Amino acid sequence: MNKQVLVVAAFLSAASLSLAQPLPDYYSRYSFLTSSPGAFADGLVGFVNPANLALLRQMENRFYWSTEGTDATSFHDWGYFTGVRGLGFGMLRQNVGNVSVKDYRISTGFGTRSFAMGFGYGWSTGNFDALGRERLFTTGALIRPSRHLSVGLLGNFSLKSSAREGAAEIGLRPFGSPRLTLFADGALQNDVQLSEAPWSAGAVLQVVSGINLVGRSFKGEAFTLGLALNLGRTEVAAQAHFDTNQKHAFNSYMLRLGGRQPSFTDALVKRNSRYLPIALKGRVDYHKFIFGDKDTHRFLEILNGIRAAANDQATGVIALNLSRANILPEHAWEIREELRAAREKGKKIFVFLDNADMTTYHLASVADKIFLDPEGTLMLEGYRLGRTYLKGTLEKLGLGFDEWRFFKYKSAMETLSRESMSAADREQYQAFVDDWYELVRAEVCRSRKLTEQGFDALIDDEVFFMPDRAVAAGLVDSLARWSALAETIQKSAGQRMRAVSFRALEEEKASTLQWGERPKIAVVYALGVCDLEEGIRARWLEGVLHGLAKNSAVKAIVFRADSPGGDGLASDLVAEALAKCKAKKPVIVSQGQVAGSGGYWISMYGDQIVAGPNTITGSIGVIDGWIYDNGMSAKLGMTSDHVQRGAHA
Repeated sequence: MNKQVLVVAAFLSAASLSLAQPLPDYYSRYSFLTSSPGAFADGLVGFVNPANLALLRQMENRFYWSTEGTDATSFHDWGYFTGVRGLGFGMLRQNVGNVSVKDYRISTGFGTRSFAMGFGYGWSTGNFDALGRERLFTTGALIRPSRHLSVGLLGNFSLKSSAREGAAEIGLRPFGSPRLTLFADGALQNDVQLSEAPWSAGAVLQVVSGINLVGRSFKGEAFTLGLALNLGRTEVAAQAHFDTNQKHAFNSYMLRLGGRQPSFTDALVKRNSRYLPIALKGRVDYHKFIFGDKDTHRFLEILNGIRAAANDQATGVIALNLSRANILPEHAWEIREELRAAREKGKKIFVFLDNADMTTYHLASVADKIFLDPEGTLMLEGYRLGRTYLKGTLEKLGLGFDEWRFFKYKSAMETLSRESMSAADREQYQAFVDDWYELVRAEVCRSRKLTEQGFDALIDDEVFFMPDRAVAAGLVDSLARWSALAETIQKSAGQRMRAVSFRALEEEKASTLQWGERPKIAVVYALGVCDLEEGIRARWLEGVLHGLAKNSAVKAIVFRADSPGGDGLASDLVAEALAKCKAKKPVIVSQGQVAGSGGYWISMYGDQIVAGPNTITGSIGVIDGWIYDNGMSAKLGMTSDHVQRGAHA
């Protein structure tokens, strides 16, 4: 807040300076504006207030032109404005009688949705002296502390003379949405008294999403009326300008091409007219590299994409390709649950298989229709878990092992101390396998209308299924290939559909014109062994959590723990940092495939702990061990000697 106060003071002091030479009138220079620059349409893409550039999501291009009087076919002034997030360029040609000038401006903007600043440099060509143009340095700020309020500040400083100009604006949204926007602004330069400074005020009414009516009144009784029709990535707009005698003076028009914005055609899009294809060839994981990692699919992006499709009325089918998919059982179950939720909202789920195993078939079974490649197979062999024991190997090498443990189920070191499973280890492994198998059996039977006895028979008596047998057994519905996806969907759904991508759905979801920062939920990952520098990287993760605890913009934390445990110090560092977060904001712990031992330790302080049915979670004891020389050195003819200081060295 102190920074914002300083910015306001700087702009006010700039505007209050007396000038040796006035700049041309603020409103005549920016006649293409339909409203205050911060209230609507991005201020000519940052040409007026460069702080607007910090809020752009994608590249924007806008072309404006005005008529000569009311002749709709004439062409008088024009302007082209373009920008990407943080950088913009614009050029504006204006004619006054027989004199014309072109203004150019390059600008940059930075900041957040709640506070942004920007700077620009402008120059002119043509008869710039006759029209009072000078090289300008522009600085602007945009302050949006909430979805109801927007404050804009602008300063123009001549680089040729002592000319200065300050402008300020305010925007109000009574309903906290673009439905209605009220705005007012004013500009001050020269030795003009504040009471004599020009100003404007008006409103933007969103008739429906994508259709906006704009009215703006100026000091001196001039006014403008405008209409903007948004088509998503394109937009057309028109504005009628009336002079101080309320006579129609001229018109101006705009064409836009850029990032997606709410469109009035969204409501006209036919329901269930498109499908979302999801190909999961490769590895499903939490993270992926930016370059050279195209076959890794981020787990959260998959879930978000399915959820976006489920909430999109135009998307009727979600098609999943599980060819060569490498996915953990817990991740498969979570994706399956998201698909099931989409199906409950009326979406059709189609899954394509070629060579599937238990995990991929469990995921596929949620579908309305399962398609198997005509040359594909199903391998449904059940589940088996075990260990390899090295006690005999160590003995042959002349090594001994001393196991240290608390509690009978903490069995990890048994691979070195035993030759077979202990009763406790066999008990817990069998319980996990039984739960796993019964979960898959129950969900597959429910989705595919099979009996439990019939499912067991398929697993125990057949195991391997060729395409025709898979269809006959009711495991799949038909034979088809992913390459024929469009034709298969048309045949199955009874209509032609067009494909939509994750990215397009995300853009539609993000195409909001809300002011201010949205409440943020931080997703934090603790993955791998609990260690200070590897796996969860406890020292680094502790700092991240401390930062989130202090960050007022983050309203809650989702902490994803997928760790088998490890070092107690590393675990406690993270657990304590998470407890500090919990003291200031809600913390939800989501556990992945495993959150055992130290993985459970780091989960303990969540307000709520959520796990899946396949998650291995909890803490069952403490282990360590010691491998010692039990004849190995003698067998190899090794001897040793030493010196020491300290009884236990």
